[in-house]
This record gives sequence, structure tokens and C-alpha cells, in this order.
Amino acid sequence: MPVLPGAEPYAHDGSDIGVVLCHGFTGTPQSLRPWARRLAAAGLSVRLPLLPGHGTSWQDLNRTGWDDWYSCVADALDELNARCRAVVVGGLSMGGALAARLAAERGAQVAGLVLVNPSVLRDHRRLQALPLLKYLAPSAPGIGSDIAKPGSVELAYDRLPLKALHSLARSWATTVGELPQITQPLLLLHSRVDHVVQPRSSALVLSRVSSKDVTEVVLENSFHVATLDHDADLIETSSIDFVHRVTA
Repeated sequence: MPVLPGAEPYAHDGSDIGVVLCHGFTGTPQSLRPWARRLAAAGLSVRLPLLPGHGTSWQDLNRTGWDDWYSCVADALDELNARCRAVVVGGLSMGGALAARLAAERGAQVAGLVLVNPSVLRDHRRLQALPLLKYLAPSAPGIGSDIAKPGSVELAYDRLPLKALHSLARSWATTVGELPQITQPLLLLHSRVDHVVQPRSSALVLSRVSSKDVTEVVLENSFHVATLDHDADLIETSSIDFVHRVTA
């Protein structure tokens, strides 16, 4: 199926310092493209893949799962590690969970970690019914475009594919269990108001990682998709400074 206009992956070959960015569940590289381009403009090599099942139709996403998404970003990491002396990984929402898993499992192959509103849990009673609900209804109302900035829109599905969501939900326990394996420098940026991922998710990450170099930034003016919101410049500038510092 053709990729939706604007959902294409992004790649740039710059210096021997690389950054892999991971977009969120039901989203596309569009939500991180301005960030990726800013990193590229700073001279860095960048990979922002389109995750399997995304950028086409929500029905496609229901035919994929966590292992597919993780393999995609792992391949991007391998590609940059083959040409760069150091690579930082980062992500938004589910992309943050993917980035965290890479940091936990790949060790020295990841020089630093940048997370924006990472999704490693969600407090909602309906999630407990997913194992049954996914067979009764293929999808639910979407979660895209949680953005405070007027006129800013996320390219995301308008439906939430429940089989794929169940795969994501099942991955959270493993992701949380591996957080203590993360020792790399960490920059975590999270919104004061987020209608998709509760603040407890970022707090859990901060409480479980073993990193000694941790920077927490509260985004006061943005909702969940902060990379397209009022604090986008803060995310971009702070991440560039972080990448240069941890790879110096």
C-alpha cells in the first residue's frame, strides 16, 4: 500500500556522530521531521525510519507488532553504527520506549538517550480488556494530534488498531524491567499536560534507569506531541547540545 504523503522516512548523512529517532504509535516520521532536519542542519547523521504498519492504513498496523517496530529501529541503529563513531537514540511516546529498549539491550552501541513523553505504561481500565476486546472490535477512536499549538497537526491514524495496541501493551513490562540496564546519559523531556501518556510514565523511567548523567526538562507549553508544539525549539536545541556533549 502506498505511503501517505508526508509519512516518508528521513535520512541524512552528515558527520561521524549519528542520531536515530523513533516516532510514536499510529504516528509517522512527520511528527519528528522538523527535529530530524534540525539535527541534520547541525551537521549530524540522522535516521528517522517509518515503522512497519505506519503511514499507510490502521488495518496495516493491526498486522504488525512490537517485534516488527523494534527490528526496524535496530536496523537503523546498525546502519549508523557502521558509519559513525557514536550514535544517540531518541524517540517520542512509543518511540521513546523503542529507544529505551535499544539503550538497554545494545549497551555501548548507544552513546546517549533522548526521550520525549515516553510511553512505558498507561493507566486505563480498558487496557485490561484488550486480550478480548481486540477480537470484538478491530479499532477504537484515535489518539493523534494532542497538540496545544493552533494549526499544528500530526499525521496519524484516526483509528487506534487494537491488536497492535495489545502488542504494545504487552511490551511495557519487558521495557520497564530492562530500564535498570540503561546506564547511558539521559535527556528526558516531558509535558506538564499530556492527554495521551500520564506523567507517571516519565517518572517511572527516571526512577528505574541506572544512568548517572540525567537531565529532566519539563515542557510547560506543549501537550503530548511536543515535537510539533510550542516547545519544539527547546527540544531541538537541548537535544543538539546533549548529543554534542555526550559524544565529545
